[in-house]
Amino acid sequence: MPEISYDYVAQVLGGVQDPYARTDIVAAGWLREVTPGEEDIAVTLVLGYPAGEWAAELEKLAQEKLAENGIEARVTVRSEVLSYAVQRNLAPHEGIRNIIAVASGKGGVGKSTTAVNLALALSADGARVGLLDADIYGPSQPRMVGHHGKPDSTDGKTMQPVVRHGIQTMSVGYLIDEETPMIWRGPMVTQALDQLLTHTQWQDLDYLIVDLPPGTGDIQLTLSQKIPVSGAVIVTTPQDIALLDARKGLRMFEKVEVPVLGIVENMSTHICSNCGHEEAIFGSGGGAAMAAQYGVALLGQLPLDISIREQTDSGEPTVVSHPDSPAAKAYLEMARATAAHLALAGARSGVGFPEIEIVDD
Repeated sequence: MPEISYDYVAQVLGGVQDPYARTDIVAAGWLREVTPGEEDIAVTLVLGYPAGEWAAELEKLAQEKLAENGIEARVTVRSEVLSYAVQRNLAPHEGIRNIIAVASGKGGVGKSTTAVNLALALSADGARVGLLDADIYGPSQPRMVGHHGKPDSTDGKTMQPVVRHGIQTMSVGYLIDEETPMIWRGPMVTQALDQLLTHTQWQDLDYLIVDLPPGTGDIQLTLSQKIPVSGAVIVTTPQDIALLDARKGLRMFEKVEVPVLGIVENMSTHICSNCGHEEAIFGSGGGAAMAAQYGVALLGQLPLDISIREQTDSGEPTVVSHPDSPAAKAYLEMARATAAHLALAGARSGVGFPEIEIVDD
């Protein structure tokens, strides 16, 4: 067949949109190789995030787009997770490619539920994921992942992460009784966070999701100054009071040079458990307006559904207990958007190197 240039293939595939990166696949940098053959060409697309079944869909879309333009092609899509830039004077943590902080300006917005389902959704799409519960005063992840025993230690100095639902987890809640109050001053709390991170034997993680306590206090400051964070996600609800505090969290990360990957609007709509009626009881459009104001992505809008609360309380979060439910699919969409925007932010910074490939057989 006549030789077809990389530039021509790029021009054609520029019409294929990536719904998670919110741009076309060429502008996102996913087009990796165009190799001529005797009867067709081989086109390789490399996504910067784990994409689950979207990879197969993208193969079909790209192949159809090329065929429409008279190009017979074999399209292959795979994912590579890179280790991206962190704050100045900090190096990526050994065994962890990327740390993503999940934060909120105030409590009660469903941040911890969002964090655990974000971690599980990334894992479901093929990534190696960890979850660190950084809320020293009020650890909730042990209940959410359904584990209350102490972590193992092989050397008496470090801890093995507790593996639940396929993800590696660590929390101070594993080390104390559930009803024991943590009556510690700030320096002790920040030291505890540092030890939970550095004394855990994390095993080859693509992403470590850090569930932060609400607010902009000692824990958040320690995270931004001492822990290499690749990006942050801000969780809010649509109501004005939650958005007011969420803005403070976003501005804090901006000041300490941690990229804000986007906004997650939780409890966006309420779904009645009896009739299925959907209603925006906390208002609507707040998360989108905040994202537009600060020039960041709206990563997802998640429902307020009684089943989500029941599932996390039972230690079986939505993504693993009801993977085909609309709520689980919303978490999967949000997770892909989060990882895609991290990849785009890393590409813009020019920092990153291949670490792992996720290939669908």
